[in-house]
Amino acid sequence: MFSRQLNDRISIHLPHSHQATELFALTDQNRLFLRKWLPWLDRVVTVEDSRSFLTHSLQRFVAGDCLPVMIYGQNQLAGVAGYNLIDSTHGIGYIGYWLGESFNGHGIMTRVVQDLIEIGRDYYALQKVEIRCATKNGRSRAIPVRLGFSHEGTLRRAERVYEQWLDHEVYGLLLANSTCTTPPHPLDPDPDETTPRPDFPTLSSPTGMQ
Repeated sequence: MFSRQLNDRISIHLPHSHQATELFALTDQNRLFLRKWLPWLDRVVTVEDSRSFLTHSLQRFVAGDCLPVMIYGQNQLAGVAGYNLIDSTHGIGYIGYWLGESFNGHGIMTRVVQDLIEIGRDYYALQKVEIRCATKNGRSRAIPVRLGFSHEGTLRRAERVYEQWLDHEVYGLLLANSTCTTPPHPLDPDPDETTPRPDFPTLSSPTGMQ
């Protein structure tokens, strides 16, 4: 199973149905916190709903459409991130993410997104990474800014989240040394390493960034 240890406290893993109970618990405990940015919470009301999300995400990964990862901090499920969509034709990956409230403010998501960028370049031959954040979600917007993304514009009324319309800020990062060659699959281990390299929307709403 694909996993990456990012440092002594943060790791990312491919989704699996056995994570359904802990994912539902994390979602349920953070409903009020996440509701401002994520439109799918009312559609996740049971463990089976979370299990369906995990199964569907893994199926899309196998098809090459996305790369979902479960984020663990100190061996606790902290949130979900990944490439909601991988446009292999144009070499563009679209990242989305969310964290439980208690895991915010510790640099977890910045480190995870940094690693996703490396995966996109090294294993999917991406030439560009894009992140869209709700205009008023300052924590979300700080991540692409911190990682050197350029602000490419504002999409007005880009998403309806319950009873409000959200504008999106679009951030893009052009990847250096990108090529048009076929990359290795992220599940193929590097022979020089011991660790393999690598609601109900996509992995998460593009505004669900904490």
